[in-house]
Amino acid sequence: MALHGWLLAGRLWRPLAAELAPSWELWAPDLPGFGQRPRPLRLHANLASYGRWLAQAAREQAGERPIVLLGHSLGGSVALHAAPHLGPQLVGLVQIAAGGGVYQPRAFAQVRRGGALFLRWRPSWLAELPGTDPLRSPLLAERRAAQGLLACSTNRGAVRQIPQLTAQLQVPSLWIAGSRDQVMAPRYVRHLAGYANQHQFVELAGAGHLPMLQMPEQLAGTIGDWLQDWLG
Repeated sequence: MALHGWLLAGRLWRPLAAELAPSWELWAPDLPGFGQRPRPLRLHANLASYGRWLAQAAREQAGERPIVLLGHSLGGSVALHAAPHLGPQLVGLVQIAAGGGVYQPRAFAQVRRGGALFLRWRPSWLAELPGTDPLRSPLLAERRAAQGLLACSTNRGAVRQIPQLTAQLQVPSLWIAGSRDQVMAPRYVRHLAGYANQHQFVELAGAGHLPMLQMPEQLAGTIGDWLQDWLG
């Protein structure tokens, strides 16, 4: 099950899903409040609540089959929050451009301010014009969900909790960084991966923040080889 990052949607994973098929099935839903999925009122706009939602959705989709979570950026934090709720059904975790664990007050404050301004002033009507399909998800994401998750993921407590959740993982994990990622530098992905007991870190040469779109074949090869080694 694949989880997209902030302001994105499940369709982000289509090129990767095509490369992994038919050996591996990849289910990539829209997170509630993003893409085409509305956010239920009972789902709070924070990582813990989204983690519980993800665990329930993954169990419903997988039935009795084993589950591997694949998170990108903010989706990686949601996956870490979901992991404790899945018990032995979770057999692996793949994290792409998901790092952190180091609180930076000024930088995170700037991210929150910039995100809030974008959500407030974004021209939602632009999403209805021809040729703007790539912009649709950021322009139509629910403001409360987007702002709440951004604020939650960049506060001091949440940033310090992510390494703790990583250290509690009971399954093998693969951490992938893009060498040219300007959003999440490889050193932060490597740093967070280091808290996991059974982890492998891979840096994709030439990849940016969205390797599932930029180089899906190479990404699928990296993930597929790891899945084969660990899960058979």
